[in-house]
Amino acid sequence: MSDKLTQETQLLREIASRPPIPRAFGYIKLTGPGLLQSAMTLGAGSAAASVVAGASFGYKLLWVQPVAMFLGIMMFIALGNIVLTTKERPYKGFMRELSIILVFLWALGTVMASVIWHFPQYGLAAGAARSIVLEFAPAKPPVEDESLIKGEWKMVDGKKVEVQDNWKLVQDERVPQRSWFGLGSVIIDDKTGEPKMTTQFTPFGYGVSFGAGLLILLINITVVFNYGRGGVGIRIYEWFLRCMIALVFLTFLMVVFLNFHRIEWLEIGKGFIGWYGIPGNDDPAEYARTITMVLVMLGAAVGINMTFMYPYSLLKKGWGPEHKTLAKWDLGMTMFLPFVVITSLIMIGMTVSGIYDVNNVHGLRDLVRTGLQPLEAAKALEAGWISQRVATIIFCCGLFGMTCGAISAHMTCCGFVMCEMLGLEHSTRNFRIFALTPSIGFFGVVVGLPLWFPIAASAVCLTMLPVAYLIFLILSNKRSYIGDAVGKGLSREIFNVLLVIALLMASIGAFINVKARVSDVLFPPSVQKKAD
Repeated sequence: MSDKLTQETQLLREIASRPPIPRAFGYIKLTGPGLLQSAMTLGAGSAAASVVAGASFGYKLLWVQPVAMFLGIMMFIALGNIVLTTKERPYKGFMRELSIILVFLWALGTVMASVIWHFPQYGLAAGAARSIVLEFAPAKPPVEDESLIKGEWKMVDGKKVEVQDNWKLVQDERVPQRSWFGLGSVIIDDKTGEPKMTTQFTPFGYGVSFGAGLLILLINITVVFNYGRGGVGIRIYEWFLRCMIALVFLTFLMVVFLNFHRIEWLEIGKGFIGWYGIPGNDDPAEYARTITMVLVMLGAAVGINMTFMYPYSLLKKGWGPEHKTLAKWDLGMTMFLPFVVITSLIMIGMTVSGIYDVNNVHGLRDLVRTGLQPLEAAKALEAGWISQRVATIIFCCGLFGMTCGAISAHMTCCGFVMCEMLGLEHSTRNFRIFALTPSIGFFGVVVGLPLWFPIAASAVCLTMLPVAYLIFLILSNKRSYIGDAVGKGLSREIFNVLLVIALLMASIGAFINVKARVSDVLFPPSVQKKAD
């Protein structure tokens, strides 16, 4: 045992003897691996899910995200127990203990997920940048007929002429669309509820989008390359993630604070304890959509790339069996708490800022609302002492923080995975080269992926998450592999029940997602009905 590890082990024993609060402060100084997972999961997907849940159901679904992340944390504890016991790189160890094909697909799904989920992160960042710029844009030039807006047609000398509005960054499409974080630049997919890019930009809009993307890319290359150095580089990277998470927390806290007087604390309490269960109305079809959304949220809080990233971040820190208690505190304080607090703040913000139709004035209460613009929430934050412009900047800063953390985590993940898949040493050079793998997602500031790629990636990634969970469940109970670390007694039985529930939720969520993103895309229901 090295001198550093000996000192750290002694420190851990001393911290374990402290009262709860001093113990928590002692452990939090040593955390790290959980930060990577927190940054990875706090991205465009969790933002969209929380926005839709809050705008559609107010406080009623506050219980979903904590339960979803708790089940995910259980799987991470099982995975951490395996890796910290064996201190073996899981890719090779799992291949030896289980199926080579399944473990390879686990790694392949991780790379594909990191690449495909890179695109909406850049789209979110660029959309936030355009929104901020629009707040400082000159006033809209008058038109002859104020009822006309850009993109509509008017008659000039007997000819149809499209109304122009050149100061806008994004041109409106004259087709039904649903804007999301981009003022017309991103649409929401009705089936998956996730963003899809369009390319209707003005030249200035392209400039703002690429400028924001380049800034985000350079920031993340700098911090991720530092991580590849190890030692000081790891600490720099972890502090970067801490700052990003703190930025997200503070900005969305400000969103709620501006509307503090509107908060219904009793309803918040009911929401967290699941008082309303899965809310719905008299329409069976709408209630089915609500149940589907909740099941997807329960099964998708953790991504497959997180399951691969976590064990290597533990080994990168040099942790072993003596760090198991610290690992649990790490997951609780730097993964569970940030995720639950931030997603809850977003949902509360959607409710108190007026996006949720509390009094059902428009007949939208307790309906899944996918056709909304989350940035409208920023406009609803106006208080007596704050302008719409400041509110928008506050909201967009939170979005920037979420994208920065997620993008850096995706890059770090690919640095580990590609080295493992190719059987290469985890050198600084190799790590940095492969960390750039998902950077193609930079073009997500203005474009989306070709249709075939999301379909292929969804088929691999979503089906492999339950498989990865099954791998962890099997190996965490394989005494020939981890010995007495399998546990014993009632605590082991309860833990295994939680793992089975997590596996079940991941399987249900995967099934629903695969149906929406793969089956229904390749074989649309309308086509199937006609064929019948």
